[in-house]
Amino acid sequence: MKKEFSKHWKSSKQPRKQRKYLANAPLHIRRKFLSVNLSKELRKKYNRRNIPVRKDDVVKVMRGRFKGKQGKVLEVNLKTSRVVVEGIQIKKQDGSKADVKLHPSNLQIIELNLDDKKREESLRRNLEKSQSSTKQEKRSKDSKTKKSSKLNKEDKK
Repeated sequence: MKKEFSKHWKSSKQPRKQRKYLANAPLHIRRKFLSVNLSKELRKKYNRRNIPVRKDDVVKVMRGRFKGKQGKVLEVNLKTSRVVVEGIQIKKQDGSKADVKLHPSNLQIIELNLDDKKREESLRRNLEKSQSSTKQEKRSKDSKTKKSSKLNKEDKK
């Protein structure tokens, strides 16, 4: 693996190369590393498993000390790959409170922020694409079953 980042790098089992890929990735690619899985209702609705998290999405913490808590996303930091959620804070030694920065793999999106028209459009496009592919799969399965049933009938004769 070369020094500079390459999108054409396939993969490696070596952890050091995995870490290097993540550390050297440019911000437009790091955005995809901040994908958070969707709740079951949203999965059915949008026919997607995960989506990059954004400010004002409502998320639920699935792992760790704050498991089960929900809140709005206040900040998404691409450089550190961390997310700050409203209401999730720790008390410091001097008595002040500090926001806890969570890793996106420990979160689940409950409610999407659809203020951005581009995000809404991409979700709609993806939904249409998946629906058309499932229709094609159904057609091919139906044609295969019809052919196999015809063959079975001929064999029986």
